[in-house]
Amino acid sequence: QVQLVESGGGLVQPGGSLRLSCAASGSIFSIATMGWYRQAPGKEREFVASIRWSSGIPYYADSLKGRFSISRDNAKKMTYLQMDSLKPEDTAVYYCNCNGRPWGTTSALDYWGQGTQVTVSS
Repeated sequence: QVQLVESGGGLVQPGGSLRLSCAASGSIFSIATMGWYRQAPGKEREFVASIRWSSGIPYYADSLKGRFSISRDNAKKMTYLQMDSLKPEDTAVYYCNCNGRPWGTTSALDYWGQGTQVTVSS
């Protein structure tokens, strides 16, 4: 069993910043990528950012480049999403994703956190 726990969401004014954290725990043997998705009310879940675990190479949704930054801590099995210059349209539930291989298996699986609410409003 693999668990992802997000933290760091909340209410912030436009132009402000937030840092989300996600911790992976449980019986995961190796991680390929960790990342973030978001889902706004009435919209589909969309990709935000991801990071390759071994190399640290980040990937971002084109519309978010320059404002969001993803990082990782290999030893702690954590990923972080630094969000700057936040806009009201960034309001959404942010979900952590981990693509990894559990112990005793040969296939990688996708795991999801429970989500953390980010609200950008004055």
